[in-house]
Amino acid sequence: MAVVIKMIICVSVSLFFFYFVQAEQIYSKFEYKYSFKPPYLAQTDGTVPFWEYGGNAIASSENVRIAPSLRSQKGAIWSKQQINFDWWEIDLVFRITGRGRVGADGLAFWYTTTKGLANGTVFGSSDRWNGLGIFFDSFDNDNKHNNPYIMAVLNDGTELFDHTNDGGSQILAGCLRDFRNKLFPTKAKIEYYENSLTLLFHGGMTNSEEDYEVCFRVDNITLPKNGYFGLSAATGGLADDHDVLHFLVKSLHPSSESNLKQHMVSNEVEDKISEEYKNYQIKLEKQKEEYRRHHPEEQRESEDFGDWYESDNQRELRQIFAGQSQISDIVRSLNNKLDDIITQQEKAIRLVSHVDFTDKDYRRTNTESSVEYKKKEVEIEVLLNNQHNILSTMHEITSSMKSLMLKVDTILNISQNVAQVQPLPFDYQSFIAEIRDGLNLLKNDILQTNSKIQNIGSNCLASNCISTTTFLVFSIVQILFILGYNIYRNSREIQAKKFY
Repeated sequence: MAVVIKMIICVSVSLFFFYFVQAEQIYSKFEYKYSFKPPYLAQTDGTVPFWEYGGNAIASSENVRIAPSLRSQKGAIWSKQQINFDWWEIDLVFRITGRGRVGADGLAFWYTTTKGLANGTVFGSSDRWNGLGIFFDSFDNDNKHNNPYIMAVLNDGTELFDHTNDGGSQILAGCLRDFRNKLFPTKAKIEYYENSLTLLFHGGMTNSEEDYEVCFRVDNITLPKNGYFGLSAATGGLADDHDVLHFLVKSLHPSSESNLKQHMVSNEVEDKISEEYKNYQIKLEKQKEEYRRHHPEEQRESEDFGDWYESDNQRELRQIFAGQSQISDIVRSLNNKLDDIITQQEKAIRLVSHVDFTDKDYRRTNTESSVEYKKKEVEIEVLLNNQHNILSTMHEITSSMKSLMLKVDTILNISQNVAQVQPLPFDYQSFIAEIRDGLNLLKNDILQTNSKIQNIGSNCLASNCISTTTFLVFSIVQILFILGYNIYRNSREIQAKKFY
């Protein structure tokens, strides 16, 4: 008895499931008169078949740019014909891109009883619409930090859209999703079937067709019949490019026998089409044989077109090889990262090995002495830097002294030659004596400076002491000025005496 009851329950559940599945099956039909997609989206004259656009919208062969990335731009595109079906599904593929972190204003999908304007106040279309508007709002007007946001708003033609509050209480349903500046185009599937409105959203992070997620689903929605489809967009102080790549419409029909019979082909038509296909195949084979007979030199050695394509085994091997190549690349990159981590750990171990961790209590009790030690280290570094500067300055002084001695020798040679030609009353011995005295003074100053630097202790800070480099540079400039003046005066007197 128990077995019979279980069998009855199983049969009833299976029948219920069968009828439930049959009831949920939907027949869809592509409606080309309400759709557009690339390539050749726009004709040579710039028009889109079965659609009309205006405002700042631009149609090309690949997409429709409804609003460009300029300030205060508005545009819209609307279907020319009203729909003649009750339930529908929209496949919308779009891109919203901009240079800024925040964009404006957004993109809108419309299903209304009348066509809107191309320069309206609601995302580029008219306010007080009668029907459905789904807005991809990218600007945060109410400062609630809840944008970009996708929302659905119903209107019966009497209400104004609440811009300041981003829809506010008028929002029927929505979700917070980011659709700006994505790697791949963002997608939305909008379905209206049996008074239920559903929106599935694809964030554009991958190119997979299965990464849709539910944004919202609302039941008991009644939309007006025989409406128009439309898209609009607008920019404000900020601007984005609003591009629509695909807009595909499918009409949805329940899979009842009456509806299926309307769309099914009769058996007579099917037999007729199959017979025509067979006749065409026979005619094609006869034409091939005739061509081979008249063109034997162009006959191919083999007509096996299977060699042109890869077999199932080849495809499987290629996929395995591609997968293994990807795994190899990943393992190689992981190996490089591990090598970097190991080198960093070795450096850290070397640094830690130089630190003595045995005297921890002593370091805890002598924090003040460690601070003073750090200060002394800083002062020692300052003194060492000063010494390096002094050494470099001394090298510069020696090089300048050598060049000065060479100039003095040239002056003496010139003076001797001039004295042989014509004796001059100018006292060169006094001039040389002045130069010698100046050099002696410079030598004494340098020796005194070195002695002072050696006697400076750690109590002398770099900020309170006179810079040795500054002192030496000042002394060299002064000596060079004196020597240059004497040389100039000597040359002037020699030139003046040539005229006697």
